[in-house]
Amino acid sequence: MPDADAVPPQTGPVLPDYGAACVANIVPALLGQLGPDAPEPDWLPVSVRHAHQVVLLVVDGLGWEQLRARSAVAPTLSAAEGIDRSITSVAPTTTATALTSITTGRPPSEHGIMGYRMAAGDEVLNVLRWTIGSGPARDARRTHPARRLQPFPPFEGAPGTVPVVSKDEFGGTGFTAAHLGNSPLHGYKVPSSLPVSVGRLLREGEALVYAYYDGIDKVAHANGLGELYDAELRAVDRLVEDLAAELPPGAVLLVTADHGQIEVGPAVELLGREIMSGVRFLSGEGRFRWLHARPGASDDLHQALTDRYGDTTWVMERDRLIDEGWFGGPLDGGLLPRLGDVALIPFTPIAFVDPADTGESRLQCRHGSLTSDEMLVPLVAIGGGRP
Repeated sequence: MPDADAVPPQTGPVLPDYGAACVANIVPALLGQLGPDAPEPDWLPVSVRHAHQVVLLVVDGLGWEQLRARSAVAPTLSAAEGIDRSITSVAPTTTATALTSITTGRPPSEHGIMGYRMAAGDEVLNVLRWTIGSGPARDARRTHPARRLQPFPPFEGAPGTVPVVSKDEFGGTGFTAAHLGNSPLHGYKVPSSLPVSVGRLLREGEALVYAYYDGIDKVAHANGLGELYDAELRAVDRLVEDLAAELPPGAVLLVTADHGQIEVGPAVELLGREIMSGVRFLSGEGRFRWLHARPGASDDLHQALTDRYGDTTWVMERDRLIDEGWFGGPLDGGLLPRLGDVALIPFTPIAFVDPADTGESRLQCRHGSLTSDEMLVPLVAIGGGRP
């Protein structure tokens, strides 16, 4: 583990702004669902509020802090309306949870997709792969139907279905069913096809088009925040430029992300035998690691973890996280078993690995915690000329 004295102190977590400037409120704002007496949200770019058509592009893993530090690499995004302020993701800052909040317009406490690897009874569901168990993981689409785990429809209140432009390979997966429901998927195999598909949908008169791109997240996980990350950010900026070129008059491209990134590299911690003696299993992810305690061991486990990791990590009991609103409100009793008893949420660049999650120790960049690097994401607009 890194020397705690060499890491700048963190005063506290950056909590999601569930009441206002949060990814969970983007779609409700676009669809006018923030309440009949609610003022226009000042965190939504002005051009979007008066647009006739909107393309919502989610760039997986594009944190506001990382983008602002590389303005020369991404001139199109860095000149966009709204670049000078950020909005927040949700807790945990992970793709499965944040994308579900974006599409359903609900906080995690309501939609119940509580992380990348989520407890399902005494086993763990990998939400992105929709597989259950460790070792030879099993397809969970029949044993854990997506609509049962996440019942809320996406883009609720939209007049008709909202078309989705995303990777062709995501069609038919459990997580796609969980966060996109019956939305028609216009799949692409290579990124150059994404603007073409979006442009066609706009010309057909679609009022709202949802698009998703995952390259930034993949490169950051595999290679960190170095030259390959910069090269991918340049490619994303060109993709945004190509998308903007497809906009008819009166249409706006709105770009956001599900979370940011923090570089961890080899600074991973494997929980020792003394800690694990009080643990049934682990869930979550490296920077929001849930420990599911053995009966009667929760208090002792919390104290032992605080003594061991309190100088680098927020060591939090489940009830305290819920009471402080990290997930957006109280959880229905049926959702509580999806969480562990104690969470390890680092504020320094470290991660807690789960041996049952193969491949996790090789990640260079990570996310999940509530640091500004991970929590703050952009919400920027391009276009909006008069029709």
